[in-house]
Amino acid sequence: MIFDTHAHYDDEAFDEDRDEVLTSLRKRGVGTVVNVGASMEGSRRSVSLSEEYEFVYSAVGVHPDEVGELREEDMEWMREQLQKPKVVAVGEIGLDYYWDKEGHDLQKKWFLRQLKLAKELKKPVIIHSREAAADTMELLKANYHGEMPMVMHCYSYSPEMAREYRKMGLYLGIGGVLTFKNAKKLKETVLESPMEYLFLETDCPYLAPVPNRGKRNDSGMLRYVVQELAALKGITPEEVIRITEENARRFYGIQ
Repeated sequence: MIFDTHAHYDDEAFDEDRDEVLTSLRKRGVGTVVNVGASMEGSRRSVSLSEEYEFVYSAVGVHPDEVGELREEDMEWMREQLQKPKVVAVGEIGLDYYWDKEGHDLQKKWFLRQLKLAKELKKPVIIHSREAAADTMELLKANYHGEMPMVMHCYSYSPEMAREYRKMGLYLGIGGVLTFKNAKKLKETVLESPMEYLFLETDCPYLAPVPNRGKRNDSGMLRYVVQELAALKGITPEEVIRITEENARRFYGIQ
């Protein structure tokens, strides 16, 4: 069944029908979801969702846009949560220069601090990088030596950079953007990337695939991404689902 490696069902966009959406997913071909924290509050809600739903797992971490709220004691809370069997990764963490044109040092500080926590606990890492390609690569090359698995969430950079990340053993998260007509670089990246390096993800409620672009996304819509990925790679949708699920289970340590 489809494994959604990156969702945000804690988001307020699901406040009115969260349980209805989540309980419908199995009928729509989705077997497993990792709900990913983007703030301290979001991380808390993610852990709660993983405790409430058998097929939901969680990641805890703070998105670069939210690191202004972080304190060292938050690292201790994350450490405690990461001891729980259904809290499977640190994330999403990283760098985002799209809105923040000046606060790069603060983003780098907390990216490195959360990376350090993941290293100490040998937990997988979910990386967010937007308009920060060079700095993300530089920090990872200096501070990551294969100690734990990593995925570049919602991969959006060039095929050339994807090659560098694959050399480092990183996975690439592929979602609804793959179905967009203007996603030329991503399609090129997928074409030359072995299936063993690819994950399916929604980033829901964001980035719904065509034909639902602009609407609220959910894991059931990954079938459109599966179809596009299968067509690009010349394999069946069933193979896409099987291989990406195997990749995700290996990455997160979920049997």
